[in-house]
Formats: sequence, structure tokens, C-alpha cells
Amino acid sequence: MPHNRPSWLTGWSYAHRGLHQPGGPLENSLPAFGAAIAAGHGIECDVQQSRDAQAIVFHDWTLDRLTAETGAVRERTAAELRRIALCEQSGHIPTLPEVLRLVAGRVPILVEIKSRRDVDWRPLARATRDALAAYRGPAAMMSFDPRIVRWLRRRTNRHPTGLVIGRRQWGASGGKAGFAAWRGLAIRWIDPDFIACDIADLPDPRIARLRARGLPVLSWTIRSSELAARAAIHADAPIAEGKGIG
Repeated sequence: MPHNRPSWLTGWSYAHRGLHQPGGPLENSLPAFGAAIAAGHGIECDVQQSRDAQAIVFHDWTLDRLTAETGAVRERTAAELRRIALCEQSGHIPTLPEVLRLVAGRVPILVEIKSRRDVDWRPLARATRDALAAYRGPAAMMSFDPRIVRWLRRRTNRHPTGLVIGRRQWGASGGKAGFAAWRGLAIRWIDPDFIACDIADLPDPRIARLRARGLPVLSWTIRSSELAARAAIHADAPIAEGKGIG
């Protein structure tokens, strides 16, 4: 399948979960995304699935850390989630269509689709794809889950689709060599439009070779000026927060 690698993908710095800070606005909130837009940064956000299979912009599997509520996000409908206030006076939990209406093509947006082994990922992948189907601004989808990325690559070429990779998040016992082997197989199986690599894994000669062959490499999460300097050498665009965002 032909690749979709627009120039905007590597031409921005991306605010990780929006421009957020202690005391508010909170991550993945409409105020945090508005602040990122005002500062001229692209946006990275996460989506979880509601009970009625809608794409909800929220990172955690449970509501506990960022709201006064408890329990799993996927046990509530989208309408119920929209009525839940985020802490630090950061507004309500937004849906992906709400975030897209706010961004309205003013800056690029990266949408990371969350998954776990015991949950069917297809409804969320479908909801994310459908939410972006009519969106006219620069946008990309990505996931740690190779199944999601492969599914999206085969069903849409409207927006770039990338694989998020990181040895610390891999969680297997194979060590560095095992992770490198798995990563190589996953990239060949998917043939993604881009990859988003943990800055802790850079530099890496295998990633450098892929980049030299034309595979765009984004890097996360850049949280300091030192990491920003490393990303500037070994990646094509940073996904950053705090002191790492310029």
C-alpha cells in the first residue's frame, strides 16, 4: 500500500497531551489543547473507548487520577463521560469529535489509540477512523498495538498511520535483543507511514537506517532541553511536555 508521509508530519513539535502543567490545565483537556494551539504547537492526544464505542480523549483506563469519579472509562457512555468534570477546573472529558472541532485544522494533531490484551480494540479503531474521516486538517493516527496500525493502514490512506514503540513499555522478558527483533518484525508486518520512538531508545542504529531509507521518526516524551537536543539529532519531530517543549 502506498505510504502517506506529508511534510507537515515532521515539521512541528507536538505538545504531549496538550500544553498542560501542575495546577491546570490538565492533560488531554480542551484548555490544554487550546493553550497548545495558541503557543503554535501541534497536539498529541490519547483516545479510549466508551461503553457505546465512541472515541473519548482520555489517557488512563480509569477515571480515578484525573476526575472525582472512579471506575473504568469503558463502563460509561460518551454522554455520561462528557458530564464528568476534570480536576483543576479543566472542563469536561471531551470526545474526539469535540477536540477536532476545537483544533479545526489550525495545527496538526496526532491521535494515539490505546489498547489492552483483554479488550476488543476494533470498535475504538473504527470510531477513531470514522471521527477523522471528514476532518480536513492535518491529522495522524498511531498506536502501540501493531494490530490496530495494520488494520488502519489497510482501511484508510486519508491520514498517516504510525506505530508507537518503546522498550520500557514492551513489558516482555526478552530484553533488548528480544525487543529489537519484535520491533523489526512489527515494522515489516505493518509497513507504517511513520514510527514514534521512545527517546530512551535513541540513538539506535536500526532506527537510523530506517530513517535514512525515508521512514519518518517522531520521538516521545521529550521532557528536558537535553532530551530535546537528542531528539533533534536522532528524530524528525518531538512529542514534548514541560521543559522539553520549545
